[in-house]
Amino acid sequence: MRFIIVTGMSGAGKSTALKILEDIGYFCVDNLPIELITKFAELAFNPNSETGKVAMGVDIRSGLRLGALEGVFQFMEANQYEYEILFLDASDETLIKRYKETRRTHPLARKNRVDEGLLKERKKLDFLRQRADYIIDTSKLLTKELREELEEVFQLNKEYKNIFITILSFGFKNGIPSDADLIFDVRFMPNPFYDPVLKHKTGNDQEVRTYVMDSPASVEFVQKLNDMIDFLIPNYVKEGKNQLVVGIGCTGGKHRSVTVANHLYEHLEKNETYGLRIEHRDLTKDNHGTNWK
Repeated sequence: MRFIIVTGMSGAGKSTALKILEDIGYFCVDNLPIELITKFAELAFNPNSETGKVAMGVDIRSGLRLGALEGVFQFMEANQYEYEILFLDASDETLIKRYKETRRTHPLARKNRVDEGLLKERKKLDFLRQRADYIIDTSKLLTKELREELEEVFQLNKEYKNIFITILSFGFKNGIPSDADLIFDVRFMPNPFYDPVLKHKTGNDQEVRTYVMDSPASVEFVQKLNDMIDFLIPNYVKEGKNQLVVGIGCTGGKHRSVTVANHLYEHLEKNETYGLRIEHRDLTKDNHGTNWK
């Protein structure tokens, strides 16, 4: 028996997650009254039950009764009913945007602003987030990417990737990415832009990579960058961070930053304990590429 409690912030994708779990064979129940969860668990864990996989949605709609979940958890543990908690989250900015797009009212905002409702909700759900076995930030995930994450964990039983890393190359002349957690400036490296043969190529081309890395300073920087990111990741995980955006910038975002971003991606993809994505923001549309791990 696998018993999943699906919860999280309103607008973060709980309903979508339940639909995905249903598609991969879970019996799904949403917004069951808290008082009935223990009875439902008894039925689900009954040896004669034909239901082997269950997902139950619980959220802020339970209102004042939400605190009674602590008693439910104690009941489950006392009866040795194994359960897992999946918590869906997203940035306040993303959630507010989603509410505006759907023209829905936040359940705790009433006639007030959405951000006030989100603040109240985060406080009420904090104990669930603290208990969560899996926290997925959907701020930048497409539905198909969320599906891939859930299928890996709850269908293929792969180890959960507890942090998702985005490596983002960009050009300073087009602006610094506002969502970057770390920014590295590689404008000190040899610039292929001034070579007529390489000017219209990118860091995805071997000739450009060779040109950029044909410098002791470039090689040393990449090695130190790899070491720093290797050091930071487990410490970020320890502090509960589940999203990390590493920005690599040069002047135009086509040569040096792309080269270094690719090197960092190739270094990190050897480790399968976290999700990994690379994006070259300022390549031309035809050359734009995104890879996911």
